[in-house]
Amino acid sequence: MKDVLEGCTYADLEKLLEKSGVNPVHARPVFNAVQRRLLRSDITSLEGILPPVRNWLEGERAPGFCDIHEIDATPSSDGFTQKYLLRLGDKTEVESVRMGFPGRYTACLSSQVGCAMGCVFCATGQMGFSRNLSAGEIVAQAHHVERALRERHGERLRNIVMMGMGEPMANFDAVMDALDVLTDTRGLNIGPARVAISTVGHIPGILKLARHPKRYSLAVSLHGADDEERGQLVPVNKKWPLSDLLEACREYSAIKRARVFFAWTLIGGVNDSREHAHKLAGLLKGMDAHVNLIPLNPTDGFEGQAPNETDVRAFQQIIQESGLPSTVRQRRGIDVAAGCGQLKAVRKPRAVLESRLSKHRSS
Repeated sequence: MKDVLEGCTYADLEKLLEKSGVNPVHARPVFNAVQRRLLRSDITSLEGILPPVRNWLEGERAPGFCDIHEIDATPSSDGFTQKYLLRLGDKTEVESVRMGFPGRYTACLSSQVGCAMGCVFCATGQMGFSRNLSAGEIVAQAHHVERALRERHGERLRNIVMMGMGEPMANFDAVMDALDVLTDTRGLNIGPARVAISTVGHIPGILKLARHPKRYSLAVSLHGADDEERGQLVPVNKKWPLSDLLEACREYSAIKRARVFFAWTLIGGVNDSREHAHKLAGLLKGMDAHVNLIPLNPTDGFEGQAPNETDVRAFQQIIQESGLPSTVRQRRGIDVAAGCGQLKAVRKPRAVLESRLSKHRSS
């Protein structure tokens, strides 16, 4: 049985109802109430919920709702970003982020409490790993963002990125179940093409994603163009070296007939030189790839500095001249630690965060 109603796919609901002796055709009104209307109570009083379904919902065999509560909601001064600190039933906490503007809102969701990958510049990696999130806990994050959009802006989510706390591929089954729910046309109906899954290079997960029936975008974090340099920033490179990782990416691209997005966090004086750019261009030569360049965001556990603007543009120019499309990621939510690599489920006064950012920029 699924842990909570939010985590039940449509097929799950049908099976649960049938197992309880209820016609599975009644899955539709329940799924609609939970996944489209985002109700957490009073479902049994809705029109279309017939007595057999009402009895099932009120019984002990039906899943309940996800125990998730907002502890803090912090808007960024950039006007485009809001970070949510959410407490789960076991008192652990995760962070989710809403990004965008009217008509193009994106939810950045977490897949784990903490992360075991240990990337040295990532706040989540610095906090270590506690546990995987359930499908219901992942869906509940999206519901939380969607409710806020509906209530305050009359808007809805358009995109989902699995780029929050944790390594999604290390929690593959729960992430896929959650995305199955979120992309269901009977629910929030977020198109699979509007879903991106980020990985630090989890090869088994990439290969499973290549064979998954839905076509989600794949984003792979590189940060180094050879095993020695990458291994210093991304410890799991020792387990999944670059040559094997790129082969898995090629396999994904061939099976899905899709472009792979590669993320490169630019760290001043570490991996932001023209030589690094040429090495990266050579590494990805011949691949259907797009390079996202991310100037380093400040975290307490890493003393590296962001690159200067001149080096960022020079790096991008080399990548583009090699024939690879490239984008410099806009820095959103940095003042509230909602940017790439900053999520840690730790509340800090805005003044402290802004002081850290100011120091980071001036160094």
